[in-house]
This record gives sequence, C-alpha cells and structure tokens, in this order.
Amino acid sequence: MLWTLAAVVTLGFLVALEFAARHHGSPGPITLQAREVVFAPKSGGLLYAAMALTMVVLTWRQRFVAVGAAIGVDVAFALVRWAVDADTAGGHPFGNGALWVILGVAVVAVTRRTGRERVLLLKGAGLGLLLMAGRKTGDTWLLITSKTRPEVLDPYVATADHALGNPSWWVGRIVTATGSVGFNFLDFVYGNLAVAAVVAALYQLRHVAAERRFPRHHLVRTFLVIGLVGPAFYMIFPVVGPIFAYGTGMEHWSAVSLWAPDMPPSAPWAAADLWPQTLPPVGTPHPMPFDGITPRNCMPSLHTAWATAIFVHTRKGPRLLRHAGTFWLVATLCATLGFGYHYGADLIAGVVFTLTIEAALRSFDRGWDRAGVRLVAHGTVVFTAFLVSYRWLPVQMAEHPWVSGPLLVLATASVVYGYARTTALWSGRTAPARHPEPQPEPI
Repeated sequence: MLWTLAAVVTLGFLVALEFAARHHGSPGPITLQAREVVFAPKSGGLLYAAMALTMVVLTWRQRFVAVGAAIGVDVAFALVRWAVDADTAGGHPFGNGALWVILGVAVVAVTRRTGRERVLLLKGAGLGLLLMAGRKTGDTWLLITSKTRPEVLDPYVATADHALGNPSWWVGRIVTATGSVGFNFLDFVYGNLAVAAVVAALYQLRHVAAERRFPRHHLVRTFLVIGLVGPAFYMIFPVVGPIFAYGTGMEHWSAVSLWAPDMPPSAPWAAADLWPQTLPPVGTPHPMPFDGITPRNCMPSLHTAWATAIFVHTRKGPRLLRHAGTFWLVATLCATLGFGYHYGADLIAGVVFTLTIEAALRSFDRGWDRAGVRLVAHGTVVFTAFLVSYRWLPVQMAEHPWVSGPLLVLATASVVYGYARTTALWSGRTAPARHPEPQPEPI
C-alpha cells in the first residue's frame, strides 16, 4: 500500500509539472522521458546508470541478457538513424536500449511474475525510472523558477556571504588561474554527480538479488527526497548565483572555448561585472530583476546536498568507496564555488538540509524516538534560521563578520555533530555505561 501510494503521488506530481511546463511553452518531464524511447536521448550515460540500478533485482544471467539487449537496441537505433540521416543534435548516440530494458523489466513483472517476485521487479524498474524522472523533473522545476520568479535575491545572499569571507570569489580566482585543466576536471566531477551516486547505491544494493528484498534505507531514497523537496525552496528564495548576478556568465570562456568554440556569449543581466575579481560592496540589498531564462536554483545548493548524501552513505563502505565519497564531496564544493554557481551561504544550507532529510528518513524507518525528533527539529530550526538571517539580517552579518561567520559555522557544525552522535547511538556504537554487577558476599 505504501509503494502504491508513493507511485500515485509521484505520478500526480509529474502530471502537474507537465501541465505547468506546457503552460510556459515547453514539454514537461513525462514528454521528455517518453521521447527518449525513440529519439536520441539527452542523458545517455544516466540512462545506463538507471538500468544498473534496475539490474540489482536480477540474477547474473539476467543481467548479462539485459546488457546485451540494451547494446543491441542501441546499435539498431544507431544504424536506423544513420540510414535515414536523422538529426541527433543535442542528444547522445546511445541510451535508448537502457530505457527499453527498464521498461521490459516492468512488463515482465506485470505479465510473467506474481507475488513477491513481481513486487521486487517492479521496485527495481521503479528505481531506474525514478532516477530519470528526477532528472527530468529537475529540468522542469528550473524552467518554472525562471519563468515565475522575475526578481532574484542575490544581493541579500551576497551581502550575507561577507560573513563567510566571500568564498566563491576566492575559489573562483583559483579555478580561473588553473585554466582549462582545472575547469574541465571539476566540470567532469560536477556533471557526473548522479553517476557517482549510482556507484555508491549499487554497493548498498549489492545483496538485493540474493536476499530478494531491498534494504530499509539506501542512498537512492535520500537523493529522490532531496530532489523533490529542495526545488520548493527555489520558489521561496530565488537566487541565480554570483557568476550570473555579478558576472557576465562567461568568466570561464577561455576554458569552455577549448571544447565548445562555437558557443555564443550570453546577454549580461548582472548588477555589475565583479565576479571573481572584485568583492561585492556592502550596501542596502534589494530584490534584483533578472532574465526569464536563468534558473533560480541556488538556495540551498542541491549539488552540495547530493554530494553530502553520497559522503554520508559511503562511510560504512570499503576504504576505496569512503575515499571516493570524500573526494566527490570536496571536489563538488570546489566546483560549485569555483564556477560561481553558488555562494558559501548556499553550501552550508545544503549540508544542513541534507542531514535533516537523512535524519527524518532514518527516523521514519526505525520508528520515531526522542533522539530522532530532536535531531530533525534542530536541523529544521537551523535551516530556517539561515534563510531568515540571509533575508532579513544580511547587512548586520556583513558588518560583523567575526561574530556572524563563526555563528554560521557553529550552527552547521552543531547539526553535523548531532547527526553523527545520534546515528552512532542508533547503530549501537554508543552504549550506556555498564555498572558492575553486585558480587555475593563471602561466606
């Protein structure tokens, strides 16, 4: 019943986004996903990552058959497109086969399986489809934010960011100094965050085929909830980021032009050309009109949120996976700041946002107790306090950075410490002190 309810809610949400996107003259997530059954997909690698998630419910023999079928379908589609000289601009030459395999697993589950086996196969297909739906939903959300929020609050966040030392400006200078090498390296990490998440999730779900059941909590659930809840705050707190609000949007042009020489420069809508050479002045912030194209997707930083989730879920893995989770978190933080996509204030909000969601999901699974309620409430209060202070106290924060900056860091650290302490208590690593048993008196 829970899975059925989740499916109905998800379908209703996708239909609502489809209508909203159509209202603004663009296809919605359902149309975008349906097109990739036949047309060249825009996310070929992610489709194969989604297929890998689906295959956790299959036996090894079935996995080999599924991979072979996906490759065969892709080869057939490529030959047909070549024969008819089909336009594949903006798409990948592969990926359709992976989507066909995911849909095939769902069809087999409905027509050839019954009972728990049917449910397991449908869950596997659902995971793969939800990963892709999350990507398409995110694209639609970004479109809606750019069309429905004509003003952005970047001056408020940029002013409050003085309390943290304006990290985007400093890291932006470092990335710019590294040229194409540093840019392309960080761009690879930034663009393949979903693939890294799938690798971590595959480790967590490695026993599903043998045990014929999913673990109670895994990374994919956290990813999906972050993607579902996070964009709602884009509507409440629209922010475009320093590279757009305080730059031309093409500060990395020298690096980008190495692999996209025909990319035209974008029209500047910035308040001033300051990023990353000149720190923004401290003044009286006000909402700033902006274009109808750039997504308002900064507060909180969901790339930071997802990278934090990967880091958290790799802590119990082997050493290589733990190191990979740490690397992806650090590299993602450097990319979000160095590319000018986020302010430092966005990043700490993203960390608190993720740990609060993770705590809520774990509490829901194991049953709500006092420690879980306290942790979720604490994270919610801190996250709300961040948004309120960025909006209503940015000037005071900028004028007293040696007070407000440490307070922001300490508030974030308190959530991190509370999460680590509470989860350690849940996992049994923190046990109450044992009192020695009374010894019988000698006779």
